Amino acid sequence: MKEYRTSKTILSLSEKIFEREYDRYRKAFAEIPHKLVPQKTLKDLAHDFYHSRVEGGEGHLEVGKSIYYTVNNLCHMVLSLKPFGCMPSTQSDGVQSAVSSKFKDMIFLPIETSGEGDVNAHSRVQMALGEAKAKAKLEYADCVKKTGYELSEIKDYIKNHSELQEPFIHISHRKGVAGLGANFILDVAERMKKEGVKSAKMTEQVAA
Repeated sequence: MKEYRTSKTILSLSEKIFEREYDRYRKAFAEIPHKLVPQKTLKDLAHDFYHSRVEGGEGHLEVGKSIYYTVNNLCHMVLSLKPFGCMPSTQSDGVQSAVSSKFKDMIFLPIETSGEGDVNAHSRVQMALGEAKAKAKLEYADCVKKTGYELSEIKDYIKNHSELQEPFIHISHRKGVAGLGANFILDVAERMKKEGVKSAKMTEQVAA
């Protein structure tokens, strides 16, 4: 019992130190890296598809991450890259079809780092990326339309404000919008509206 408590204390302390250092790293990069997701959250998301007590590797976590990224609109595609013959990951790949059937918007692609089938793997990645790219473009166009501004007007505003061109600028995340570009466009549009910048298109409509 004493050894258990000692081990638990050491592991808990190590986890806290790791989280603190990771948060310092995030802060240094304007919180661009995503915050750590609690393991329990991922376990609960995956449990209906992959039992967490099937131990060995992080098979259930892979399922949980795919669901988490999708339902929280954090990506357009999930790519699972794993070493050849990784059994836990292979098992999780087996249930991803059930996950994808429930979460219709999920684009999931598993790739193994084997020495064979490079051309086939490259082709599969290109197909998945093409689908994700089309999804991102539709999202971007929809967000530009929602702003009420022309894209050229937003680009001109960004060009005239150097602080919006900083590499570590903070970009908000909105529910239902995964892309950084789409979220950035909405951020800039909100700022333009606060400053009273009028769209030439809307001005012409009012004049008419």
